[in-house]
Amino acid sequence: MFSITSLIFFVGAAILLILVPGPDLIFAVTQAVTLGKRAGILTAIGLSLGNVVHTLAAALGLSLILKTSAVAFTIFKILAAVYLFYLAYMSFKHRKTPIQMRNGIPQKGVQLLAKGFIMNVLNPKVALFFLTFLPQFVNYSYGHAALQMIILGFVFLILSGLIFGGIAYFAGTFSQRLLSQPRFGEWSSITGGVIFTALGLNLLVTKV
Repeated sequence: MFSITSLIFFVGAAILLILVPGPDLIFAVTQAVTLGKRAGILTAIGLSLGNVVHTLAAALGLSLILKTSAVAFTIFKILAAVYLFYLAYMSFKHRKTPIQMRNGIPQKGVQLLAKGFIMNVLNPKVALFFLTFLPQFVNYSYGHAALQMIILGFVFLILSGLIFGGIAYFAGTFSQRLLSQPRFGEWSSITGGVIFTALGLNLLVTKV
């Protein structure tokens, strides 16, 4: 179905694209820094699982709606922006809460997974990425293009989970050394709020 060369090229391209700073990576790192390694890793897993939706949508041609329908794309990006603004609001609201207290009362694993999953699914850029990226590595002479896209999508899912999780782990480890700084928690929350706000505004002005 796939040649060794095409698979190596796909994996290489996927790793480079995953490492490019984007909303998902920033979100995982922010969670790790503010809530600890566990939160960052679980969020990273949730973000990666969100790729299942985009993979299936791309394979079935559903993502095409986002590229051809301005109305659908507008609704989708507004939902994503609203969610980012909500995260920004929560960051600003709890900026005075010490990090030690938030780490002492960790969120449930399901909540962290769901947060990452929703963040990924509501990002129209990810849907468009899968629609334009995966088909380039499909061997159309073999047939079963949808199945090939699903396989490639799951390879991308595994790679993103490992990379996001690894970066979140190290971000969480490094953040523990900064807990002795009295205002670190406040400034990290403010920084997170600013980042989420900027990402939301960027989504609102994004055009297909």
